[in-house]
Amino acid sequence: MTKRFATRLALVATMMMLVTPAISAQQGDDAAPPPPKPGKPINTGDVLSGELNAMKVRDVKNGGKKVATYQITSEPRRLPPPNGLCNLETGPETFQLVPNGDAQAAQLKTFTGKEISVKVDEVACASDPGQMSEAVITKWSIIKKQ
Repeated sequence: MTKRFATRLALVATMMMLVTPAISAQQGDDAAPPPPKPGKPINTGDVLSGELNAMKVRDVKNGGKKVATYQITSEPRRLPPPNGLCNLETGPETFQLVPNGDAQAAQLKTFTGKEISVKVDEVACASDPGQMSEAVITKWSIIKKQ
């Protein structure tokens, strides 16, 4: 009888050791995390830095032809009014770069997968259904690192 009691006692002790940390962890989760802070504003002439990604998307205006699209992933940023936060709590984190011609497209292609900085001349929230980013930069220039 003592053998059974010792086995049960060991089993109960093991279960208590496993359950106690889970209970205390649940009690610590009751406090709600603070709401995310909106990103700092980005205005005309400001510099946006981040990793440049390339994607192939179908252009709905060109009969479904695949075109290269470039995107910078950065920290959340607020856009100037009237765009504001683009219906997001913190502001957009992904910015689509729209090349103005083949020269800018070729320039972006060389920086794919690398950290770049661009001077923003015109930015707006994404509005077209085919856009893969939260915001679109239509006028920009690459800033060379020194």
